[in-house]
Amino acid sequence: MELESLQAVSLAIAQERLVENVLQQIVEGLVAESGVALARLWLKAPGDVCAKCPMKLECPDQTECLHLMAGAGKPTKVGVEDWARLDGDFRRFPLGIRKIGKIGATGEPLLLADVKQESNWIARPKWAESEGIQSFAGQPLIFRGQVLGVLAVFSRQPIAGNEFAWLRMFADHAAVAIANSRAFAEIERLREQLRLENDYLREEIRQDRSYGDIVGSGPALKKLLDQITLVAPTDANVMILGESGTGKELIACAIHERSRRAAKPMVKVNCASIPRDLFESEFFGHARGAFTGAVRDRVGRFQLADEGTLFLDEVGEIPLELQSKLLRVLQEGTFERVGEERTRRVNVRIVTATNRDLRREVEAGKFRQDLYFRLSVFPMEIPPLKDRKEDIPLLVRHFINLARQKTRCGNLRFTDQQMARLQRYNWPGNVRELQNVIERAMILSGCGTQPLNLEWILPGEAPEHQQAVSAQIAEPASDTIPAFVSQAEWDRRERQNLMAALEAANWKIYGTGGAAELLGVKATTLASRLQAMGIKKVRG
Repeated sequence: MELESLQAVSLAIAQERLVENVLQQIVEGLVAESGVALARLWLKAPGDVCAKCPMKLECPDQTECLHLMAGAGKPTKVGVEDWARLDGDFRRFPLGIRKIGKIGATGEPLLLADVKQESNWIARPKWAESEGIQSFAGQPLIFRGQVLGVLAVFSRQPIAGNEFAWLRMFADHAAVAIANSRAFAEIERLREQLRLENDYLREEIRQDRSYGDIVGSGPALKKLLDQITLVAPTDANVMILGESGTGKELIACAIHERSRRAAKPMVKVNCASIPRDLFESEFFGHARGAFTGAVRDRVGRFQLADEGTLFLDEVGEIPLELQSKLLRVLQEGTFERVGEERTRRVNVRIVTATNRDLRREVEAGKFRQDLYFRLSVFPMEIPPLKDRKEDIPLLVRHFINLARQKTRCGNLRFTDQQMARLQRYNWPGNVRELQNVIERAMILSGCGTQPLNLEWILPGEAPEHQQAVSAQIAEPASDTIPAFVSQAEWDRRERQNLMAALEAANWKIYGTGGAAELLGVKATTLASRLQAMGIKKVRG
């Protein structure tokens, strides 16, 4: 064996990524050496063919053994014997058994310079004699202290000490190539898994949005759809205004999907959920070591949304001190990560949403006027559900179909009187509340198999009474004295309202169908209020 030729083989296998190709190039490269008759490579792997393995009786532990993964050779009986086959008697070697197994178990190399004098090490002495085998060399494949397998060479020429040393170096290179190819294979597997998961999530998002496909035929909704058609193909920044639960995120998705950026990502940020001191890192990213806890580089939302759309929900929650940096990105398209001096460039379309009156926030000095004008190039206002009650029957049917798909249960039907009751209700939680009501009705009616009582699913007070109370509070009692209630009465009403929401949500506070969602408030705000009022669920 020549050192130069072994180095050439090492270089070739280092450039290969597929594990199978690496293994085959290793054995074929060795067989190409002068005098080498047979080269084989085994790798450690879990026991798999134990019931049919010829060495089953010798195997002390069937959990792991050496698997023959590659072989190449030059037999004297051409066309009769195939030394490349992997399903022969030695396709598996128990660890610690015979010469190959001992090398794999101990990690110690083995050289038999003259196999005739050490025939006890050869499983088939007659084969070795008929093929003119003079020497055997076995080297462990070791990577980072771990034995991966065994590389074995049968030679028709004596293997000298220096050649055995060269084979050791070759085995080290081979082990690195095998480990790298395995790593590449794992990366490809994870990449493919990620691609499949991404496709799945995209499909799930599409289905989710179909849940939210904009449903309705009334004039208010038609006007909104006309606005989407107008603004979506442009790059204008859009500000979506409306009460909680009206579907502002859905409108943002519709704008993105109908834009020229639809093939690029739409990244969503709920500004109300970001801690005040992490806004800059969340938006622009940070470099490793920029602050305590920054153990690695982090990509910000702006960079993630490059060439796509960034949706800033509850944009009024952005701290005033960060608004100038946000304005710079909108004006110049550049930013720096926290703790990094490198300036990065992005091309992002901004869609924002808020249920606040940002004009008043600007007048109060809580929101920058220049940023407001930048973000609200095209403002869109979503009407609350109480202003589009003609769409309620369509929405009800839509949500029933979706609930049926989720639960795979029977039909839910509303009588004309019940539908009229739904249309009289004011829906303070808007479309989101209606959706939750339909899902709750599906459950309480046994998937439509039992009669439905609307008192189960609508808040305690009848809508007409709620409107009367609202009018009584809102209208002045006289020309000069506004109507009012005492603090005790206010607390009583608030407690009653909270209890009704908790009962309707089965005392669930957070998440879909929770009391916070029904009330249209943040879950943390509701939890704090319940704690302050001493409201706790009584466990039976």
